Amino acid sequence: MAVQQHTATKTIEVLKNSIAPLIKEAPRRENVLKDAIISGINRKGGYVNTHSHLDRAYTISLENLHLANATLKEKWFLVDSIKRNSTVYQIYDRMAYALERMIEQNVQAVGTFIDIDEVVEDKCIRAAQLLKEQAASDIQIRFVNQTLKGVMDPQARKWFDLGSQFVDIIGGLPAKDAGHEEEHLDILMETAKKYNKPVHVHVDQFNSAKEKETELLARKTIQHGLHGKVTAIHGISIGAHQQEYRQELYKLIRKAELNVICCPTAWIDGKRNEEMAPTHNSVTPVDEMIPAGIPVAIGTDNIADILKPFTDGDMWTEVRFLLESCRFYNIDELVNISTVNGLKVLGIN
Repeated sequence: MAVQQHTATKTIEVLKNSIAPLIKEAPRRENVLKDAIISGINRKGGYVNTHSHLDRAYTISLENLHLANATLKEKWFLVDSIKRNSTVYQIYDRMAYALERMIEQNVQAVGTFIDIDEVVEDKCIRAAQLLKEQAASDIQIRFVNQTLKGVMDPQARKWFDLGSQFVDIIGGLPAKDAGHEEEHLDILMETAKKYNKPVHVHVDQFNSAKEKETELLARKTIQHGLHGKVTAIHGISIGAHQQEYRQELYKLIRKAELNVICCPTAWIDGKRNEEMAPTHNSVTPVDEMIPAGIPVAIGTDNIADILKPFTDGDMWTEVRFLLESCRFYNIDELVNISTVNGLKVLGIN
């Protein structure tokens, strides 16, 4: 018995000695893929966060958390109270704090929509101007006008026109002018041509085959001759369509030279419904778009507000959600999505 026990003890010691180096190497092996992506991003200057709403960042609280259960369209109105009650300096502080967090992550550039309408009036413009003066040397910022009130109503159009003169990129939300989506896009694109600015448009946000906003955006881009100057944000509903439609859409997107922005954590919470569709998730189909030759960039979208109360603006989280949800493991392309594609989308050379 003693001999057997001695032999067993010796065997365990041999195993421990042989396994120890493997255990020591395990963390390094676990992180090697992440390290490859992040080192590639750093070599290209750092992350580019192409889509956010920094003027409303960090406005979530225990008191207003219940509002996060509302639908997206309801939230378009619910944010009015935050906008109405915010001062210029509160908006500035929120954006400045968000930028500090971005700089800490080695984000080289960020694109942010800012609200400009009859509720908030020009407060976000004034805050953005302060931010430009303070943060210009640390991070490149591109401002985009949010059109939560649409562009068809005369009052909404007044503030859209005013905001378009200030921002770097013309923003749009055709779903807000439901039934007049074509006119909405015509106004955006005519304004973009007037000021020689690119266009970023929220499209196909409801994960439904009933939506074909990306197709409409591509056709309007071609009609207005704005090839290469228009970006589709989100495109969640594309995955709800049949493969034949998707492939034809990708051809049209290439013809229009549209860019696409994916915000993975913003839409991972897409609610289930009873609509029949191909099996898919609620993330932009990046795994199909990149092979189809479509430039895709990445963004955080809302940060810690009633639209996304638990989103913290972490860029690696966004990259991780993208690669996992799309099962997309091309490291070179993930680096490009996180860097050079974003610079292109924001019009930064």
